[in-house]
Amino acid sequence: MNKTLAIALAALLPSLAQAELTPQVQHLQTRWAEVKYQLPEQDQEKAFEALVAEAKNLVDAHPGQPEALIWKAIIQASYAGARGGLGALSQVEEAKASLEAAEKLDAQALNGSVYTSLGSLYYQVPGWPIGFGDEDKARDYLKKALELNPEGIDPNYFYADFLVEERDYKDALTYLQKAKAAPPRPGRELADQGRQKEIDSLLAKVNKKLKRK
Repeated sequence: MNKTLAIALAALLPSLAQAELTPQVQHLQTRWAEVKYQLPEQDQEKAFEALVAEAKNLVDAHPGQPEALIWKAIIQASYAGARGGLGALSQVEEAKASLEAAEKLDAQALNGSVYTSLGSLYYQVPGWPIGFGDEDKARDYLKKALELNPEGIDPNYFYADFLVEERDYKDALTYLQKAKAAPPRPGRELADQGRQKEIDSLLAKVNKKLKRK
């Protein structure tokens, strides 16, 4: 599996204010941003591995909390991306199961981040026979995420990234521009800063592709 799977999910950063989350979940999302955007790549695998253990403990203590399940999935997907290779597939399988469990509890938790995360997994994970990747499912989930959070930075960014994978650069540009203009998230300054850099990088790629046409 490709290291770009650092999914980003990665991220998948909800637009809710910090105050609406428990302190334990706040810690997970804050630490996730620190690892993803501040640590050197060579140090991220061990840091994410430790954070996965913390997330699992939180879910075990609060199994009915969808926000904890979502962040457990995000962290596991990011760990898989940092780890790379087929050995990371078990982590994304667990992440998918956590997201499906969160969806059953509250599909709208964290402004629909369940759907953003699932959509991201489905287009970044290899398809059969290696993994469960599925472009049609990815599109469906990402569109559901946009329905719930049309102005959010993450649903717009990940849908744009999916469209780039599909070589639909014109539509990708539209969603990247929306992601670029997304309102800042209180308490998520580091995550927003990191995501905006990713948006800028993808914008440069898309504009280059469009100029060639």
